Amino acid sequence: MMQQHILTAPQARKIILHAAGLAQPGQFGKGIEAVYKLIDHLGFIQIDTNYVVERAHHHAIAARVPDYKPEWIDELMADGSIFEFFTYGTGYIPMHEFRFSLPVKAGFLSRRKPLTQPEINLMNKVLDRIGREGPLMVKDFENDRPVASSGWWDWRPAKLALERLFLDGSLMCTREKNFHKVYDLPKNLLPADVDTTMPTPEEYARYVIRRSLQALGIAYAKDIAWRGHYAKDNPVKTTLDKMVEEGEVCLVSIKGQNTAPLYMLPDYTDKKIKLSGDAFILSPFDTLNVLRHRLRDFFDFDYQIECFVPQAKRKYGYFSLPVLVGDTFVARMDAKADRKHRVLTVHNLHAEPVTLSQPMISKIANAVRSFATFNQCRDIDIKKSNHKQLVKAIKEAF
Repeated sequence: MMQQHILTAPQARKIILHAAGLAQPGQFGKGIEAVYKLIDHLGFIQIDTNYVVERAHHHAIAARVPDYKPEWIDELMADGSIFEFFTYGTGYIPMHEFRFSLPVKAGFLSRRKPLTQPEINLMNKVLDRIGREGPLMVKDFENDRPVASSGWWDWRPAKLALERLFLDGSLMCTREKNFHKVYDLPKNLLPADVDTTMPTPEEYARYVIRRSLQALGIAYAKDIAWRGHYAKDNPVKTTLDKMVEEGEVCLVSIKGQNTAPLYMLPDYTDKKIKLSGDAFILSPFDTLNVLRHRLRDFFDFDYQIECFVPQAKRKYGYFSLPVLVGDTFVARMDAKADRKHRVLTVHNLHAEPVTLSQPMISKIANAVRSFATFNQCRDIDIKKSNHKQLVKAIKEAF
């Protein structure tokens, strides 16, 4: 058994928050350069289309880059610094790691059900049109739906063809300002010097392990493997054991906790981390929040995004945002941005059973005001809360 590094629970939380870029505001600086540094550090910023408040990728970046402007993502896409594809979900990835998207594309292709000849013909026609005409959107193809739509995922054939070609790597995409995908051939979007060689299974596994731990700080093996679960036959577990033996990854245990083995990069064994104690309003799809069991195990925070829960069973609201102060989740804010009337409506501001000092309340109030401004709102309407003092401070901040 390899030697384990023993950490206290507060030490573990510091490492996790530093890795997530939430140890202090502006941990990566300011400006578009900070946005790229953040994406390059995390390796992946998840995209989500929910627009109740600003979309998840913009939200996650704005929480870490104080002067963030959403158009900076488009600029980074346009200059070839980042691209959109899948890790555990769809999101933005540094372009210099393009080759590590290839095993995922191969995984999607290997899992694809056999296609009919008409489906194959349509995909060939789509590729031919984009090759001749340049970038195209779904709307550029005729409405070829044979029957009325039966729901959100009942895509028409042209949309299916475009997405299949995107998933197997035959097409790439950019985004319009309305967030609709624009599909193009890879040769038109890839920088000339980008590496397009397929990594070996072990190369890919090592990449997944390093990338996961750099973003998560401390993680279970299942958390690490999650990042590469779309790739086929990914030897993360055996490679992880090998990297521990080689000293590239450390085994970790936390005092007073009896959990499955935990892993960490050696950089954190003697790193001094100081948390600013600032308040952060986070997206449900934030890197810190997507693996809910980690919130329970490390932060004693039981969280679920309830937009996927029937209304009658929701406890906190449709799109409840975790509120973090220092290393403690102190509240959940179910909010909706009314951009037309420039009002941030808070349907439920639920304070967790922790003591909120006056400085903490002030920091939360300022964070809510900044969040409203980021969402193009100048006023706030709090419908419900279990903490009158917090509500008063937030209203005074406006």
